[in-house]
Amino acid sequence: IGGICGGLLKKHTLELGGKNPFVVFADADLEQAVDVAVAASFRNQGQICLSASRFFIHDSCYASFRKRFLARVEKLRVGDPLEDVDLGAVVSQTHQEKILKMVESAKLEGAQCATGGHAIQGEGRCRGGYFVAPTVLEEVPFSAAIQHEEVFGPVVVLNRFKEEGELMTEINRSPYGLASVLFTQDLARARKISRQIESGIVWINGWMVRDLRTPFGGMKESGIGREGGQDALAFFKEPKTICSVFSYRGVMTEIHTD
Repeated sequence: IGGICGGLLKKHTLELGGKNPFVVFADADLEQAVDVAVAASFRNQGQICLSASRFFIHDSCYASFRKRFLARVEKLRVGDPLEDVDLGAVVSQTHQEKILKMVESAKLEGAQCATGGHAIQGEGRCRGGYFVAPTVLEEVPFSAAIQHEEVFGPVVVLNRFKEEGELMTEINRSPYGLASVLFTQDLARARKISRQIESGIVWINGWMVRDLRTPFGGMKESGIGREGGQDALAFFKEPKTICSVFSYRGVMTEIHTD
């Protein structure tokens, strides 16, 4: 689409993929962070462009966050979406196979599977459905493909960090830049990091907080342009400058833009 529009010099916006980081600093409210992390990772089976898929947890609270997070993930129910469940099936058999293949490839690159990583057999009228267990990987090398490629499924990677410089290097190494989540009680730090992260949206102590009047869109390979409010309108406008010069005692008047 971008190639066709570019060849015709047509304006276009593209909302593409994401590999969205979720950062937990040492001073974060862990209960709140875990609640949001579960939703951000596995809502709609992780098939949301804004889903969190790369976690960066400060070394001092990694063990505590991991324990609470895994306990919640292992209780998630997968099955018929008309029943009392948390996750349904992914969109197709092809996509299910792609997700599981990416998990297996990550294992070959050194990842450890803390939970999940397999298909789940549907029951009743959902027998044969394309279900994938909520999956958490850890000890994943930053060179592994799953650290950089979008899975678009119920799969997340847990990473540790100690220094902010190290954190920013790994976050911004991604070719994507759609959304980010930060959990911290230090507002000054949150604002500083928010400006350094290369993503179109940054949520502080929350996720999926949307106001359709605000600009929505990504950086780098996550898209072109912005949707929402005046920003969406401005992107497709063609500003015109009209300069009228009337000589009257050497005074030039009327310059404006429509």
